[in-house]
Amino acid sequence: MAKKKSSSKSNSNTIALNKKARHNYTLTDKFEGGMSLQGWEIKSIRTGKVNISECFVHIKDREAYLVGAEIQPLISASTHVVCDPTRPRKLLLNRRELDKLIGAVERDGYSLVATAMYWKNLWVKLEFYLGKGKKDHDKRADIKDREWKVEQGRMMKNKDLK
Repeated sequence: MAKKKSSSKSNSNTIALNKKARHNYTLTDKFEGGMSLQGWEIKSIRTGKVNISECFVHIKDREAYLVGAEIQPLISASTHVVCDPTRPRKLLLNRRELDKLIGAVERDGYSLVATAMYWKNLWVKLEFYLGKGKKDHDKRADIKDREWKVEQGRMMKNKDLK
């Protein structure tokens, strides 16, 4: 009986992460939106040439745009297409979601922070949060709390071993 071939394809659908977002912002509400992309951008995303560490979502004329995301074009991209790696990309959101975002950003002073880009079926999706910027003392307090939880776990583990 022949063995089944194990697929070398990873199960992770994540394309890019913004790991500093949780450190720099207090994140509250999660949103997911599709992106309007060009063909060369999809090809570059498939090869993993994406950076979303310095990007954010900007609302202009009642539409949401991803600003600052860098998608590097492939060398073999078409010669007749002008590739702009940092162009603003339109996010595809429902009107209800857009109204909620507009209200939070304009009235409450929230920022829209992109945290992850991933594949959902055949579509590229962006995960972003409503967030408020943290002050330096808030960041230090979070680090202190995290280290204390690790230390508590070590103490409990040592207690159980005795």
